[in-house]
Amino acid sequence: MTAVTMTTPAGARRRTGATAGQLAGTWRLLRLALRRDRIMMPVWVLVLGGSFASVAGSLTSLYDTAGQRAELAASMNGNSSLRAMYGPVFDDSVGGLVSWRMAAFGAVLAAVMSLIVVVRHTREEEETGRQEMLSSAMVGRRAPLTAALLAAVIANAALALVIAAGLAGSGAGGAGAVALALAVAGTGVLFACTAAIAAQFTESARLAKGLTAAVVGAAFVLKAAGDSAADDGSSVLTWLSPIGWAENVRAYADERWWVLLVLAAAVAVQAVLAYTLAGRRDVGMSFLATRPGPAQGRISTAFGLALRLQRGALTGWTLSFAVVGVTFGGLTGGAADLVGDNAKTREIFERMGGQAGLTDAFLAAMVSVLGMVAALYIVASVLRLHGEETAGRAEPVLAGGVGRIGWAAGHLVIAFGGATLLMAVGGLGLAVGYGHELPAVLGASLVQLPAIWLLGGVTVLLYGAFPKAAVASWGVAGICLALGWLGPAVNMPQAVMDISPFTHLPKLPGGTGMEWGPVLALTAVAVVLVGAGAVALRRRDVLT
Repeated sequence: MTAVTMTTPAGARRRTGATAGQLAGTWRLLRLALRRDRIMMPVWVLVLGGSFASVAGSLTSLYDTAGQRAELAASMNGNSSLRAMYGPVFDDSVGGLVSWRMAAFGAVLAAVMSLIVVVRHTREEEETGRQEMLSSAMVGRRAPLTAALLAAVIANAALALVIAAGLAGSGAGGAGAVALALAVAGTGVLFACTAAIAAQFTESARLAKGLTAAVVGAAFVLKAAGDSAADDGSSVLTWLSPIGWAENVRAYADERWWVLLVLAAAVAVQAVLAYTLAGRRDVGMSFLATRPGPAQGRISTAFGLALRLQRGALTGWTLSFAVVGVTFGGLTGGAADLVGDNAKTREIFERMGGQAGLTDAFLAAMVSVLGMVAALYIVASVLRLHGEETAGRAEPVLAGGVGRIGWAAGHLVIAFGGATLLMAVGGLGLAVGYGHELPAVLGASLVQLPAIWLLGGVTVLLYGAFPKAAVASWGVAGICLALGWLGPAVNMPQAVMDISPFTHLPKLPGGTGMEWGPVLALTAVAVVLVGAGAVALRRRDVLT
C-alpha cells in the first residue's frame, strides 16, 4: 500500500515534467516573435482596427437620419447579390450598419493577419533552418507552436481593443462594440489555429499560407451563398462558415453572445489537433511530403523551374478570379436598384468608379477591386525569389550555369505574366456575369496592369536592394488595398488617395475615356523599378 502511495506522485511528476519540457523556452520564443513583428503587427492592428471607427464616422455623416439608415438597410436586405457580398443588415443604427459593413471584411483580414503570424513563426522557421538551430538549445517540441499561437492571440486581442475603443470614441460604443470586436478577433484566432494545422501538413511556408488562405476563401464563399439565400443569416451554409458565425453574433442587434462560445469551441478543437500533429513529426518534416519532380525536360530551364514552383498558386488564383469576376458581374445589374434615389450612396460609387453612369461606375469599381487583389498575387509571386534564397535552394541553382538575372527572370515572368492572366480572366468573368460589354470590360481590366506592375516593381527593388526588408512590400500593397477599399467610403483627402497608383488610372468603362498619359507613366516607373532591382540583385551577396 505504501509503495502505491509513493509511486503515484512520482508518475504525476514525470508527466508534469514531460509536459513542461515540451513547452520549455516558450516565453523566450514569444518575445523573439513579438520583437520580429514589432512593426508588422502594430500596423495591421492600427490600420484594420482604426478602419471600424472611420467607417462609423463616414456612415454618421452620409446617413445622418434614422429614415436614411432604414432605407439603406431595406435596400441591402432586399438585394440578394449585395447580401452575398456584405451580409444582411440586422439593425439600422450606426453601430448596426458598421457591423454589417465591417464584420465579414474585418474577420477576413484578421484571419489573414493571423495566418501570416503563425506560419511565419512555425513552418517558415523550419523551412529556413532557424528552428533546427533553436531546437538544439533548451526548446521544447511544442514551444514554437505555442509561441506562434500566443503571438496571434496577442495581435487579435490588441485588435479587439482598438476596434472597441474606436467605436466607443465615434459614438457607437456599448455592448455592440464589444461583441463586434470579440467576433472579429475570435475569427482571427480560429484561423490562426487553422494555419497551425496547415503548417504541420506542408513542407513550405508558401503552401501553408496558400492552404489556409483557401480555407478562408471557402468560408467566405459559404457565407456569401448562405446570405444570398436568406436575409436573416439563418441559412445552413452561413452557419457552416466561421465568417458567418462572426456575422451571426449580431452586434448592436440583441447580441448573440453564445455564438462566441461556438468560436471558442472550434478554436479549442483545432488547437488540440495542431498540438497532436506537432508532437508526431520531426523538425523540418511534414505529413504531406513534397513529390520530387523530373530531373530533365521543362524543369531544366530557369523558367521551367519557376513555373513548376508557382503553377499551383497561379492556378488557384486564376480559378478564384474567374469565380469572383462572374460573381461581381452578376451584381452589376442590381447596382441601380440598390442605390435608387440615394445621392450619397451614388456619390460613393462614383468616387470609386468615376463620374459615369451608375452601371459603368459600379463596373469600374469592381475592376479596381480585382486590380488591387491581383497586386497581392504579384507581391507574393516576386517574393518567392526571397523564399528560395533564404531557404538555401537558390544557391545550388546559381552555382551551376544559371546567372542571377536569368534565375530571377523566370520567376518575374510568372509574376508579371500571371498578373496579366488574372486580370484577363477576371475581366472575362465580369463580362460573362454581366452579360454585356465584353470588349469594354476586358479593356478596363487590362488598364489596371500598370499599377499592378508598379507594385511588383517596388517588390523587386526591395528584394534586390534590401532583401531583409522585402516583406515590407506587403505593407505597400496593403496600404493601396485599404485606400481603394475604404478611401471612397470615408471620403479621404485626394492627397492621401494619390499615394496609391490605382488612383491615377482612368476609370473605365465609362468615365472620361482612355487616358494614355498615366498608363504609360506608371508602366515606365514599373520598368525602372524592376531594372533597378535586377541591378541591385546582381551586385549583392546571396543570403545565407
